[in-house]
Parts: sequence; C-alpha cells; structure tokens
Amino acid sequence: MTLPLTVPPKPGHQTFLWSPLVTDLDTLDAHIAIIGMPYGNAYEPHAVSNDQTRAPDAVRSVTDRVCRSLERYDFDVGGPIYADRALKVVDIGNVPFDIHDHRSHFGRAEAAVRKVLKAGAMPITIGGDHGIPIPIFRALDGEGPVTLIQVDAHIDWREHVNEVHDGLSSPIRRASEMAHIDQIFQIGIRAQGSARSEEVAAARAYGANIIPAFEVHDAGIDAIIDRIPDGGRYYITIDADGLDPSVMPAVEGPAPGGLLFHQVRKLIHGLVRKGRVLGMDIVEITPSADVNNITSIVAGRLIVNLIGAAVRADYFDAPPL
Repeated sequence: MTLPLTVPPKPGHQTFLWSPLVTDLDTLDAHIAIIGMPYGNAYEPHAVSNDQTRAPDAVRSVTDRVCRSLERYDFDVGGPIYADRALKVVDIGNVPFDIHDHRSHFGRAEAAVRKVLKAGAMPITIGGDHGIPIPIFRALDGEGPVTLIQVDAHIDWREHVNEVHDGLSSPIRRASEMAHIDQIFQIGIRAQGSARSEEVAAARAYGANIIPAFEVHDAGIDAIIDRIPDGGRYYITIDADGLDPSVMPAVEGPAPGGLLFHQVRKLIHGLVRKGRVLGMDIVEITPSADVNNITSIVAGRLIVNLIGAAVRADYFDAPPL
C-alpha cells in the first residue's frame, strides 16, 4: 500500500467525555451539563486573559486520558462510568468574554447555570480562576439551604482586592452573604494566601468550618466527612491548589501538604451518598505549568468520579441501555 505524502492532523477533543456540544440552553435535555467558565474578574489588567482561561479546553483536550472509552470498566466507580445507563451528558461550551464589558460574562455565567438547573441537570464547571463560582452560587438561590464544600489551600474570604469584590480571593466571602448558603466547610487549608487575621476572624465569626490539610491527614478523610451533616444539599468547589502539588502541579500557588487524589475522590463519593450534590466546579488550573497534563487529567478524573457516583446513587432518571 502506498501512503499519501500528507494526512490531516489529528483533531483534538472539543468536548469533555466525547459528549455532544449543546449551546441552545432553552431546549436543554440533559442529566449533566459540562460548562467552561474561562474568565473571572481580574485584579490587574494583565490578568484579564491569564493562563487559567485556557484550562477548560485543556481539560477537554485530555478526554482520551481521562476515559479511554465509555464502555470500559472504570475501577474508580466500579464499572462503566455511566453504569450502562442512557445518561445524557452534554458539554455546553464556554461562557464568552466581552472585551467591551469586562464584567458581563458573570451575568452570562449565572444565566447559563440557571438554565441548566431549570432543565433538571447537574452543572459541572471547569474554570477559570476561583472568582467563577460566584455567579454559580447566585444561580443556586432556588436550591437552598446549600451546604458549601470547598477544597482549597486558601479560605478566599477577602472583602475586596484592588476594589474588586468578586475576584478570586473573595468567592467564599460572597457566598457567606447569600441567604441560601448555609454551612461552609473549607477543607485543605494551609500555608499563606490573601487572608489576613481579619479575614480569618470574619470566617470564624460566620461559623465556617476551617479544616487544615494536616487535620485531614491526621484524622483521615472519613472523620471529616462524618462532620458534614447528613441529608444536605451540597455544592462542591475545588481549587486545584487544594490538592498537593505532587498531584496537581499546574497551579499558581503550590503549597506542600495538600490533599491527595484518594482523599478528594472519597469526599466526593461520601457527599453523593450523604445527600444530594447539586454541582461542582474545578478551578485555578494553569495549563502552561502542567507536567504531562497530569493536572488536567486529575481534574477530569474527579469529574468522572462525581458522575459515576451520582448515577449509581440514582440521581438521574436514566434507563438501562
């Protein structure tokens, strides 16, 4: 056989887990919707389009390492990811940025999540910096009371930075001001971030459960899961730097001593069993700093574990194939 002189380049993955791309959210028919939110609200001009804006597409691009094929047995979840059921998982693409209005994408993000929830689907979001959960939290106002579960090295409780009140250092402070957000669990906290003593005091005054990473390592993740009330409605926000940099190296603020993949995986499965997980986001991935795409792969594997656990807990009316 004579080979041609050239062949088309190998196409990349446009969506997560080969799911169909759906951008008409008014007719959305899905159990799970994957959303990319590349842009937060930057503190400085050069950060408007930072490397983390590439993260949603970077996670999509490693789909074939996250999942070799949907029919194969996945030992993280105890069988094929969708449990041989007709689960409708769609990718609704990325929330766009308007160069003429640097804040309007937050309104679009909130509206998109509201449409996903109205369709009865679970939103799973890939950021972007840690400012992007703020519009998600706002969209959950019909789902309360919500128990907020944060995995992070930092408490993110600043009132503002450079007069920006909804940036990456403020999402949990903003969440604490929302009537539908109830208890807050901040897991994996360590080292230093933007918090000063006054932010720590504000978090404690609210009643936030600040759980340092070393407490998780010493007591075990099961003990932490047991502290979270049963029967709740949980939303999970995961900052990549909440995990140890040996697990997720592609972060701007690596701090030793973080959570391990197994601990976060077990936390996700435990929350699915305890009550109802409303959705999840994974943020703060810096693709240019990655090593063999491992950070993006870990993010994808955490999403797979949420999907696999939720379908096995009968979250979705998905008949057998």
